[in-house]
Amino acid sequence: MNKEQEMLRKKSPVQIKNKKAAFEYFFIEEFTAGIVLTGTEIKSIRLGKASLVDTYCLVINGELWVKGMSISPYFYGSYNNHVAKRDRKLLLTKREIMRLQSATKQTGYTIVPTLVFIDANGRAKMDLALCKGKKAFDKRQTLKEKEDRREMDRAMKVYK
Repeated sequence: MNKEQEMLRKKSPVQIKNKKAAFEYFFIEEFTAGIVLTGTEIKSIRLGKASLVDTYCLVINGELWVKGMSISPYFYGSYNNHVAKRDRKLLLTKREIMRLQSATKQTGYTIVPTLVFIDANGRAKMDLALCKGKKAFDKRQTLKEKEDRREMDRAMKVYK
């Protein structure tokens, strides 16, 4: 990912993060995918009414699907409103999908959504990561590092 894409991602008005994923997994490789949405789903995402808690991705028949993603029904939607939790198709190249499929066949590897954002063209995109699960001692180490960073930040604020 280049710096230009990173800047656009940070400037996105909507950033729905999966904070638990960084604690639970080591990120091996990251991808950005488009999401196939219907009707009022994009309006709900633009309002920030989505959740990535307990979501994961699967490759089914050569297509990548996200499962467990919740997008709240649009408040102003009529009888055409969407279902909150349904499987949604993700758009990646065949080569990327095949690489992910072969990697997830190994034990301990999975595909986890990390971020949903709106790109410069107004389309919803999702950042995915090929992940390997952390053990309990790895999680303790992550918590310790986070606490140490917080302590250092506090110390730096005192000196300023």
